[in-house]
Amino acid sequence: MKQRPRIYYTESQKALIWDRWKAGDAVQQIAQLFDRNHSSIQGILAETGGIRPIERRRSRLALILVEREEISRALAVGQSIRHIAMRLERAPSTISREINRNGGCRSYRANQADQAAWDRARRPKLCKLVQSPKLAQLVAEKLQIQWSPEQIAGWLKRTYPDVAYQVSHETIYRSLFIQARGALKKELLEYLRRSRAMRRSRHHTQKTGNHGRISDTTSISERPAIVEDRAVPGHWEGDLLCGSKNSQIATLVERHSRYVMLVKVDGKGHRDSGECTNRKCSAIASGALPIPDLGSRQGDGCSQAIHSGDGYPGLLL
Repeated sequence: MKQRPRIYYTESQKALIWDRWKAGDAVQQIAQLFDRNHSSIQGILAETGGIRPIERRRSRLALILVEREEISRALAVGQSIRHIAMRLERAPSTISREINRNGGCRSYRANQADQAAWDRARRPKLCKLVQSPKLAQLVAEKLQIQWSPEQIAGWLKRTYPDVAYQVSHETIYRSLFIQARGALKKELLEYLRRSRAMRRSRHHTQKTGNHGRISDTTSISERPAIVEDRAVPGHWEGDLLCGSKNSQIATLVERHSRYVMLVKVDGKGHRDSGECTNRKCSAIASGALPIPDLGSRQGDGCSQAIHSGDGYPGLLL
């Protein structure tokens, strides 16, 4: 079996991926920007649990490559450490340590020294929950009784005046979703109120004040009175059910007999669900039944598509 080539993304592409993810775009939408499969995007996001990695930056106090090249040239012509320090406006001890940790006066190379300094800087501070197993145990016990990280952080602050036994809710979330920290077991994720493999705050998904609402809707109060008592057969209600693993199915219920029809849909977007449902409605209409009354108890893509003028009136509860 031929193995698929691995997909790589540049740093600028990864930055765009995280920008779009933070802006609330779905994984499939981000993948369309690069004309690639969404699984490659999923891999990048899942590596850190949907939490954007902190961008690495050099300290303004650290030596830069230009200064290291100046040191290398000065050593080649035999200049003293104090003379080099004076030219670079650095302390002689700084120049001395730089030379000694990178091969000495005879073997010092600017590029190698700069890369070595960048590599040595990768010494992340241990997570507070890793440093304090007792604190991690307290957090785990509260998670198991379905306390939210916000509740746990607030309880710790009130119960333990000692800062050593206090932790922010963000640290708890990061320890759960970034398993590389080794602080909290992955099994504790199932106790969160929102079962997600990756972290995504509500702030990121609320793009507008009308997010989650269907625009230009028709109120359920405007439904004809003849429909209310379910006495007349032929009136239908529609809804969209979303399941696990990105699966969804539409339902059509005849209000008089409670007869249910299931409609397979290709996606939960209003175009996919609306087109599939309207095809079923057309089949019903061709059987000399009244035009169905398709409403929804939730603002899903199905009711929005039907309401938006595809030929069947939609009413919302």
